[in-house]
Amino acid sequence: MSVISELIRTEADGKISFGDYTLASKTKKDNFAHGTDMYKVKTFREITKLECNGSFVYESVPGTAVNGLDFTENEVSFQVEGPEDAEITLGLADSTEYEVFINDENAGTMKTNLGGKLTLSVELGADSQTAVRIVKK
Repeated sequence: MSVISELIRTEADGKISFGDYTLASKTKKDNFAHGTDMYKVKTFREITKLECNGSFVYESVPGTAVNGLDFTENEVSFQVEGPEDAEITLGLADSTEYEVFINDENAGTMKTNLGGKLTLSVELGADSQTAVRIVKK
């Protein structure tokens, strides 16, 4: 796994990959079409952010690279990579409980706030990737 040099792309399996944490300055790509949706990504070493149709989807501090982002009605999954531990915020359903799995280990139940945001921390490091899966309860 590595950074996404084109900033965002659709994979052969239909999932989305995005982010480049090696960039020194903020770079963005607007109006990326995926199915019927339009995505916008902003990324560099300090932050990576993804929006879909103007709505918040993903943010990490510091920046990360995400591979295979898959959103369904009841589950979100992806592989994340970065040079150091990151705080990740996802846009999900308002005031809803989710079971969080990091590398297939249950990290517990978390509830989104009124705005639907769920924040978690993941341990990252050089040449490592972490699998994240969030399942609606």
